[in-house]
Amino acid sequence: MKVRVEKQIGKHILSMETGQLARQASAAVVVQYGGTVVLNAVTSGPPRPGIDFFPLMCDYRERYAAAGKFPGGFLKREGRPSTKETLTARLIDRPIRPLFPEGYMDEVQCQSVVLSSDRQNDADVLAMNGTATALLISPIPFLGPIASVRVGRLDGQFLPFPTHEELEESELDLVVSGTEQAVAMIEGFARELPEDTMAAAIDYAHGVIKEIIALQRELAAQVNVQKIEFVPPPDDGLFDRLKGQYYEEFKTVKRTEGKQARAEAVLALRTRVLAEVIPDPEAEGAVTQLAFDAAWHRLESAVVRDLILAGTRPDGRGYKDLRQIQCLVDVLPRTHGSAVFQRGETQAMVTVTLGTARDEQRVDGLVDEYSKKFMLDYNFPPFSVGECRPIRGPGRREIGHGALAERSVNPVLPDPEEFPYTVRVISDILESNGSSSMASVCGATLGLMSAGVPISNPVAGISVGLVQESSDKWVLLTDIIGDEDHYGDMDFKIAGTQNGITGIQLDLKISGISPDIIRATMAQSREARIEILRAMLSTISRPKDNISPWAPRLIRTKIDPDKIGALIGPGGKNIRMIQETTGTVIEVEDDGTVTVAGNSKEYDEQALAQIEACTATVQIGKIYTGRVSSIKDFGAFVEILPGRDGLCHISELSDGYVSSVTDVCSEGDEMKVMVIGVDDHDRVKLSRRRAMEELGLKDELPVAEGGDRGDRDRPRRSRGGDRGDRGDRGDRGDRGDRGRRRD
Repeated sequence: MKVRVEKQIGKHILSMETGQLARQASAAVVVQYGGTVVLNAVTSGPPRPGIDFFPLMCDYRERYAAAGKFPGGFLKREGRPSTKETLTARLIDRPIRPLFPEGYMDEVQCQSVVLSSDRQNDADVLAMNGTATALLISPIPFLGPIASVRVGRLDGQFLPFPTHEELEESELDLVVSGTEQAVAMIEGFARELPEDTMAAAIDYAHGVIKEIIALQRELAAQVNVQKIEFVPPPDDGLFDRLKGQYYEEFKTVKRTEGKQARAEAVLALRTRVLAEVIPDPEAEGAVTQLAFDAAWHRLESAVVRDLILAGTRPDGRGYKDLRQIQCLVDVLPRTHGSAVFQRGETQAMVTVTLGTARDEQRVDGLVDEYSKKFMLDYNFPPFSVGECRPIRGPGRREIGHGALAERSVNPVLPDPEEFPYTVRVISDILESNGSSSMASVCGATLGLMSAGVPISNPVAGISVGLVQESSDKWVLLTDIIGDEDHYGDMDFKIAGTQNGITGIQLDLKISGISPDIIRATMAQSREARIEILRAMLSTISRPKDNISPWAPRLIRTKIDPDKIGALIGPGGKNIRMIQETTGTVIEVEDDGTVTVAGNSKEYDEQALAQIEACTATVQIGKIYTGRVSSIKDFGAFVEILPGRDGLCHISELSDGYVSSVTDVCSEGDEMKVMVIGVDDHDRVKLSRRRAMEELGLKDELPVAEGGDRGDRDRPRRSRGGDRGDRGDRGDRGDRGDRGRRRD
């Protein structure tokens, strides 16, 4: 049976529908907002034997047909997920994962497919809501409802579900997920937004979330699906046994200083306990390895959390204390910029590369094809955590951390008109013990300043954790390490400048947190951010005045767009010749902006001079130094500007008698010529003799024997007239005498 519910939220109606499409899935919901439609289906299967984690898989795909497009490239079929699809899949996963019962191990798969796109309303948040709603009305034991909304801010006002055009002007792009009681996930980016304004935006988002949840409940009431009752496995008492025998010893081991030393001490204890608990794995009634691993993990979590709540963090710091910070710049000799940011046992090596417009990243998306002039890539090799495992391409985590750092730094980059370089930042994590994405933000700032990129403000980032026992018993942890992230309840990353927040991301292992915790986290993170910025600025206080000598030099000029064809020339002849002779790279934009890139100032200026010559307008009366491009019986064609020829008629070559053009010039000769006219067809008329006269230069052309200019003229002028009468006008020989005197 088809069921549909809808509600006006923002500018459009948000609708949810089930019962018509994908009816063999556990549940399927079609969500529509404006002209954007997303199908969301969820299914489940039996658990895989021997697994000790919840196998939730979320997938999001955009069909180009949804926007009436063909995929770019040779293959006209969608393939591996794009960066946008990967990031959206993470957005779907993060808020729903904590809402499955503890101990639930069934396979759960959530798939979202964009069926229609109006190219204005993004499908990502619709997929988040559709997946959560499908889980709510499915038999799968899901502890929802939960909903999501995107919030923008224009002219000081918050607005729900902003369009792409509105986001271009918005100072905020914030996605918030939550239940009716609390906020469960945050992902947002802003233009240095103050903390109190960001908190107000989250409160506003939570209000809209409650409206969407009401819509979900309305749909669920009409569907009335019977949920599968999940019965957790019975407690075997192993955890209580381990806690009773080894709790205190475990607490002592967990206080060991240093990540590696602490890990080795824990491993030694675990190995001994395992031998004591399972002396003979083959014995009847012996504890299984899987059961021991689960109980040991619970014990370690209890030890870490109890220590923190008692006032002792694993590395001995106070709740608000930062780990020791070290900043280095210019650590690599041939990169355009480099830096190392180290905080405790987390170390990020950052390199910066400057390029031209040709180096921009082209992105063919569902909404539109566009270029990126700034890229930040995050790499997390296994050696950074002392592991030995297969090395593959970037996974979802690396893509997500890179995108977070990139968008957190992007608001402080210079305007492309002022700094036309394409910028690529690479963050290689060489050591990791928590908060490597925020270390990448700090390292990127140092690297950009080292490279001479004129950022408006330095950006720093910090992660704040949470251990919560009850609504009134919780502590916040500044600059969390790996154990605090793994066994804690929250990883709240906040990046920004001294003026405000540029990036924010909240991940939880619990169902949600209160507004009080959110505001306290923002205040605590700001204190840490200011302290980190002081350490960074003590190493490099401002961007360098000059870029690296190894980076390309860019010179920009503006030409008449109508002259672009003249610059390029037939088949690219002109621009290719300039590039080859000067060793530069020339880029031409549709508006007439020309960028010259090279490694030599001298050659860059030569290229610029040739460009200006190519695009110059021919001026009547101006004398040019041209080159004879071709010889004809009636005159010579002379190239006075790159790609621009004019005709010097044989009569305009000299004051003397010219029997053949080759008597005056040959192909390839340089020649001074004056522009004496441009006809209606833009054909240029040139005169060598007029140029010689104007410059006061002597014409070396010998006068032909038996004639002068006057003799040459008289036969042409005698046609049709009385030659004798015209001869009586006499004295035309004076012009001949004049010609002979110039000889």
